[in-house]
Amino acid sequence: MGNARRKPKKLADKLLAIRERLGVSQTEMARLLDLKQTYTVVSSYETGRREPDLIVLLEYARLLGISTDVLIDDKLKLPDK
Repeated sequence: MGNARRKPKKLADKLLAIRERLGVSQTEMARLLDLKQTYTVVSSYETGRREPDLIVLLEYARLLGISTDVLIDDKLKLPDK
């Protein structure tokens, strides 16, 4: 039993789906999330190379009007449009 934290496997797919539902580019998404970085950080979230911090996850959830639980719990799906 280690202290290894389990990563949500579906998070990247959910973040990509949110951006696509909003119909915005990665650059526009970075602006909506109030990120100081460029679109490349959004790309890294959507490919799973990097996990957003809690504040960014909260902003993603707010943009879609959902709970952060939906984002991080692999058993929960994004609500239908």
